[in-house]
Amino acid sequence: MALGQLVNGKWTTGWTEHSAKGEFKRMSTHFHHWVTADGSSEFPAATGRYHLYISLGCPWAHRTAILWKLKGLENIVSLSIVDPVISEQGWRFSDYSGCIPDTVNQTNYLWQVYVKSMPDYTGRVTVPVLWDKHTQQIVNNESRQIIQMFNFTFDGLGAKKIDFYPKALQLEIDRVIDAIYQPINNGVYRSGFAKSQDAYDEAVVTLFSALEQWEAVLENQRYLCGDSPTLADWCLFTTLFRFDLAYYGLFKCNIKRLVDFPNLWNYCRELYQCVDVQSVCRADHVQRLYYAGLPELNPAGIIPAGPAIDFEERHTRDWVSKIAITA
Repeated sequence: MALGQLVNGKWTTGWTEHSAKGEFKRMSTHFHHWVTADGSSEFPAATGRYHLYISLGCPWAHRTAILWKLKGLENIVSLSIVDPVISEQGWRFSDYSGCIPDTVNQTNYLWQVYVKSMPDYTGRVTVPVLWDKHTQQIVNNESRQIIQMFNFTFDGLGAKKIDFYPKALQLEIDRVIDAIYQPINNGVYRSGFAKSQDAYDEAVVTLFSALEQWEAVLENQRYLCGDSPTLADWCLFTTLFRFDLAYYGLFKCNIKRLVDFPNLWNYCRELYQCVDVQSVCRADHVQRLYYAGLPELNPAGIIPAGPAIDFEERHTRDWVSKIAITA
C-alpha cells in the first residue's frame, strides 16, 4: 500500500513531499473560504448547514474536534469521523469504534467528497474538511482557519459563550501558533519523514529546542498566552497528546519523552482532563493511524502494546486562575 493523492479528479497512489536534501515539505491546503456570522460571505452561519469531516488520529483534525466539542456545536455542525487507518484509497469511512459514516454525501472514501466539490481537483486529500450542504462544496480544509471560525461564528446560534481567541490577545495568539508550528507541530513530521540524516538531525534538534523553550515558559505561566487557554494551547495540545503514543517511537523523536518535561506533561494532562476534550481523545485512533497506516515507516503494521500513559493522573496546576474550559 502507498499513500496517494488526486490528480485531475482521479485517485492515484504515490506522492512526495520532500526536498532534494531529504527534508519533509508539507503541501499547503487548498480550500480557504470562511463561514461568517454576519452573512458577509457566500457561507453564512446557519444551524444544520455545515458538516465536519475529521480523523481522531490526525492532530490537525483533532484541533477542530476539540473546538467543535468545547463550543457545543454538536447540534449546529454535523460530524463524520473516518477510520484511523489510511487505506489504499486514502481516508475511508468504516464501522471501527468511534467512527461516524458519511451521512451527508454517502461516500466510502473522503476523496469522493473532494471530487464532488471540485471534479478536477489535484492534490492531497486531507482532514479536516468543512462541507457546505447547501452549495455542495468544501468550504475550508485548513485547521487553523476552521478553529477560528468555530470559536465565534456560531455564537449567535447557540454555541457556548467561551472565547479562545479574544481580540486583545489575537496578535499574541497568532504569534505563538506561528512559533510552535514549524518546530513542533510540523517538526515531529519533519523528523519522522526525513529522508536523510542531515534532515533528521536538523529537525529533531529544532524540535527539542522548542519543547525546552515552552517548558521554561510554562514554569512561570499557566498557558501559552497567559492565564487562560487560547487556540494556541489547543494547537500545541494535539501534538503533545500524540508525543509518547507515536512520535517518540515511530517518528524517532526520542531525545526525551513528553513525561520527561515536568511542565509540558502537567500542562498536557490538565488540558486533557477537561471532560469535553477527553471525550474526543482516542489513543487507539492515534496509534492505529501512525503504526498501522504508515507502511513507509512501519511496513509490518504492528501496533505496539505500549506505552502505558496515564493522562488522568492528577495535574498540579491549580496555582493560577481557575481553568475556564470546564464551564
